Amino acid sequence: MERDELECFLILAEELHFGRTADRMRLSRARVSQLVQRLERRVGAPLFARTSRRVALTPLGRQLRDDLEPHHRAIDAALARAVSKARSINGVLHVGFSNPLAGEIVLKAAEAMHTEHPELAVEICEVPMADPYGQLRRGEFDVQLTEFPVREDDLSGSPGLFTEPRTLAIAADHPLADKDAVSVEDLAEVPLLTIDGALPDYLLEHHVPTHTPSGHPIGRGPAVTNMQEALMLVAAGKGALLCAAHTATYFARPGVSYVRFMDADPVGYGLVWRAADNSGAVQAFARTANAVARELASR
Repeated sequence: MERDELECFLILAEELHFGRTADRMRLSRARVSQLVQRLERRVGAPLFARTSRRVALTPLGRQLRDDLEPHHRAIDAALARAVSKARSINGVLHVGFSNPLAGEIVLKAAEAMHTEHPELAVEICEVPMADPYGQLRRGEFDVQLTEFPVREDDLSGSPGLFTEPRTLAIAADHPLADKDAVSVEDLAEVPLLTIDGALPDYLLEHHVPTHTPSGHPIGRGPAVTNMQEALMLVAAGKGALLCAAHTATYFARPGVSYVRFMDADPVGYGLVWRAADNSGAVQAFARTANAVARELASR
């Protein structure tokens, strides 16, 4: 039985009037008649006795109504409970962040959420560089603030919340370290550290491009799984690292220089969550994080 057939049958069994049934269902009387006839063909016998003056249930129609009504009420109640849970803002929300700057936004949003929704606990944890979406997919995070782009069919997200410039982490004794600013074309002069992990190809190309815009090849250095390992290799002259501007503040290290780009696209950030799990708590956190990001950007 199709859902529209079920609804039509039960409403007509209550109203015993095609016009009132059509009004309640916001359908034409002809459509109501079609649905009833389709159901009667499915059952194999009339469910209503119709005359020009009245509509009445047949004995079979009364039996079907009595059998269906409790199940219909249970379905409606189950849907109502699901909607209520989806919209509720309570329990525990697990939020991931991809780097220290994203972590600051997440922490400030969590503090604001505690004020607005004290019944919701927000727990935060860093997203591994080598596995940017694995914990989110496994349900260990409900939402995460991460670098864009994100082009995963099973993930949804917010529009970008904020951006920051890119910078190049390079050995302090490398010739590029003496420049006030570098160009993306300069990347042909130094191998880039790559990332050893479960990164989709488009994201790896974003972080570790293989060619400059003019087509010159960019060498590949050793693969790393975390920032401390990467900076140790940068200081040792094993390669350079494309990173966001905040890295110079949070990861100052002897032997590593940070040089700004004059022409690189900025790093964008946004929230990402599982497409099938867009709960009220996730949406509330997205609104709060967006407000926090706007406030910080205005300072």
